[in-house]
Amino acid sequence: MCEIEVAVGDTVALPREFGLGPIEVTAIADDAVEMAAPLTGSGYSISGCSGGGGVTSQGGGGVGLSCGLGTVATVNDAMTLEVVEIGDDSAVLRIEPAA
Repeated sequence: MCEIEVAVGDTVALPREFGLGPIEVTAIADDAVEMAAPLTGSGYSISGCSGGGGVTSQGGGGVGLSCGLGTVATVNDAMTLEVVEIGDDSAVLRIEPAA
């Protein structure tokens, strides 16, 4: 996809095949960005960032993510998410399909 500058309260729409609904930025600290997103599939996996969530038996649910500066996370084996830059009131995220 691309690099996107975000602030607290912003949402980033994702392709359905990534398994997450729009990611909402919930907090930006000096060294990490906190995010939340609804699940659109029946499962969820993440490596590289801390996070967890719940999946109902009918699918759905939600997750919370905390990603540090420079860490590349792989979500659902379908996408990568990296916090490229953190400023005073904003951050830059790089979101791409997983290789």
